[in-house]
Amino acid sequence: MQRSWPVYNSGSGFSNANIGPGAQYNNNAAGPQYNYYLYEQNDQQCLKHLRITDPRDDKVRIERTKGGLLQDSYRWVLNNADFQQWRDDQQHRLLWIKGDPGKGKTMLLCGIINELDQDNIANARHCNVAYFFCQATDSRINNATAVLRGLIYLLCVQQPSILSHVRSEYDRAGEGLFKDANTWDALSRIFTNILQDSSLRTTYLIIDALDECIKTDLLQLLDLIAQQTSSESRVKWIVSSRNWPQIEERLEKATDKVKVSLELNAESVAAAVNAFILHKVDDLAELKKYGPKTKKTVQDYLCSKAQDTFLWVALVCQALEKVQKGFTLKKLRMFPSGLDALYARMREDMTQLDESYYCKHLLAIVTIVRRPINLEELITLADKLDDTCDDFESLETIIGLCGSFLTLRERTIYFVHQSAKDFLLGNASDKAGNQASQEAFKWIFPAGKADVNYTIFLRSLDAMSRVLRRDIYGLRAPGFLSDKVQVPDPDPLATVRYSCVYWVDHLCDSVSGTNTKWHNHLRDEKIVHEFLETKYLYWLEALSLLQAMPAGVVAIGKLESLLGGNDQSQLSKLVWDAYRFALSNKSIIEQAPLQAYISALVFAPSRSLIKRNFKGEEPEWIQTKPAVELDWNACLQTLEGHSGSVRSVAFSPDGQRLASGSGDKTIKIWDPASGSCLQTLEGHSRDVRSVAFSPDGQRLASGSGDKTIKIWDPASGSCLQTIPTTTSITDISFDPTNRYLRTNVGHIKIVTETTERQVVLDNSESHSYNLGQDKSWITCNGQNVLWLPPSYRPDKYYVQGQMISFICASGQIWFIGVSQGI
Repeated sequence: MQRSWPVYNSGSGFSNANIGPGAQYNNNAAGPQYNYYLYEQNDQQCLKHLRITDPRDDKVRIERTKGGLLQDSYRWVLNNADFQQWRDDQQHRLLWIKGDPGKGKTMLLCGIINELDQDNIANARHCNVAYFFCQATDSRINNATAVLRGLIYLLCVQQPSILSHVRSEYDRAGEGLFKDANTWDALSRIFTNILQDSSLRTTYLIIDALDECIKTDLLQLLDLIAQQTSSESRVKWIVSSRNWPQIEERLEKATDKVKVSLELNAESVAAAVNAFILHKVDDLAELKKYGPKTKKTVQDYLCSKAQDTFLWVALVCQALEKVQKGFTLKKLRMFPSGLDALYARMREDMTQLDESYYCKHLLAIVTIVRRPINLEELITLADKLDDTCDDFESLETIIGLCGSFLTLRERTIYFVHQSAKDFLLGNASDKAGNQASQEAFKWIFPAGKADVNYTIFLRSLDAMSRVLRRDIYGLRAPGFLSDKVQVPDPDPLATVRYSCVYWVDHLCDSVSGTNTKWHNHLRDEKIVHEFLETKYLYWLEALSLLQAMPAGVVAIGKLESLLGGNDQSQLSKLVWDAYRFALSNKSIIEQAPLQAYISALVFAPSRSLIKRNFKGEEPEWIQTKPAVELDWNACLQTLEGHSGSVRSVAFSPDGQRLASGSGDKTIKIWDPASGSCLQTLEGHSRDVRSVAFSPDGQRLASGSGDKTIKIWDPASGSCLQTIPTTTSITDISFDPTNRYLRTNVGHIKIVTETTERQVVLDNSESHSYNLGQDKSWITCNGQNVLWLPPSYRPDKYYVQGQMISFICASGQIWFIGVSQGI
């Protein structure tokens, strides 16, 4: 008898009142079948812009590329005690399935999703089943923002009424809601509102391969999961990942979680792998016309060597498909146990090919690049493939010869699995494979990674110099907005999309003691100098069209740092000027690409080298130009985004983030290098008057006119605590020990007990020096202790340890040192 899944407070499903945009589907061997509802036009547009991928299609693709989903390879988990505890107990909301690479975590989740869907259909239940498959080798689906977009998309498709939470923000911001620097904050807010919606049906949220989410996003995604699993009883989560300590540490914050370790269920996994082997050998025997003896020999060998690893079986069977039947047994015995050992064997086989030279170079390029590249981009970057550059069939053949490591999907090259890339980089997944992994690294990088980076840099610069030009997309109108741009077909930027974003990164990565070729290109009148003198504005326009202006600003900043800053060469001066030009004009060029030649040039200082070099691009229709400064002033960039006045700012201890508190009741966290807004924190009901980072940068405190202090996690944007006070908070800071908050209402002690953090006002153990509200007294724990003459009364002050610095309106800065006692 099939086990029914619990439905908690599920509601009544679709009714005439809430039928709208959505789809019902049935997963089967032929793929999803969709029964579409009628879409209202604005809903259609919103869903179109929200969709970065359809996870249902990703699931079908994954199952197909892994050889199909076999019930016997996953049904063991349905009888697992820990799994059943999560399934049947309403209080257990998070299930974490963890295991080493290749152990079948993804297919396990595919099977669970199928069981949920089939139960929904068979029992006429109205549960939502939303899922997402992270893949490190695919830049579309390897980040936290993509995860939320995928989950929200499926939730809206299954329960159309909740699309209103997306529309409420989409109607105000348009497509930019899903593209700008605030996307994570906006989507987190939308996602939280959806999960808190009282009409939300019982919902299952499933995320596969958390470890394949890029590291800069992973922590904030984990924190969001932990936070949500602790609050919403109608929502149950399943996540899978490798056995990574940082994942375990963050998920520890979730209450009532259940873990299923594949290593601790080795017997069940082994039985599932054996069932998978029987299935794969049946397919092989039919394809290759094996006799009974050959079939049994293949089956026995795979069972004895698989080490409970699905991926190992799949790769060996894929290799056997290419072997003539008469050589099957001889070839079979060459496949060793273990993923890393198998990768080593396949790498050795590749060295025997006539095309091994091309395979090696292709693997080097694909391993080094910072995102998956397509065939057009490969032609640009790979110098040793020049003789096949006009023949995509030849390129596809070479990629096919690297089939143990690479796969081609929709003309884009991906690794078959993250473990394959790790192996080639010399990072074997086990100690036994470490030597083979290091040998593979030396094979594809005989002169080191720096040499390949140098090639990519050089080829990128050459390609951009040939391709980039003014108004490359034919926009014509100076104010044409980037969010209205339609990519032409064919795309003139197709071959240089990767190069535009990453050429400086590869130049920096080519800098090493063994590779000194790059030195010559960083001299006056050489290729970098020439590119910036003649193509710089065209490059900025291209970055805007590619929605990569923040990356461009960071890149030119990296180039300035690489040159050393104090270098007085012409190139160094040009790069410095180019950096200031990009910082000052990032916002407008990002919005309207052709303003690189209009506003940016018109208002640049008269001595700007970029303005001088591109004088011929200035608009002729402006007859009288405004008077401008001679040189760049001290202001590096202006960060725009607050709708009210900025009341306070604070840098994180490492200088990588800048927080600002505003009269618009929000705190924004910025990337000072690119000027991009990373987070917008909302929660205060009145103006935010003071912000401060903790000494370790892990927390951010904000004080407000609403008489509260909030402590935030600046990585995830979540509010950790709200502390009520008796008056408005005008000044706040952490003490160096990270144990106290210094405020204008006294010294607040932070006490940590187990997983809960308590905050109490402490006027005994330490002394909090501050400035009184009328600025005429220095106070200690709220008591006046030192009166200040009018000429010494400051506009702002800062406390650091036992030193207080005062800044007066006249520009005068003075200091006073205090002790712990009075």
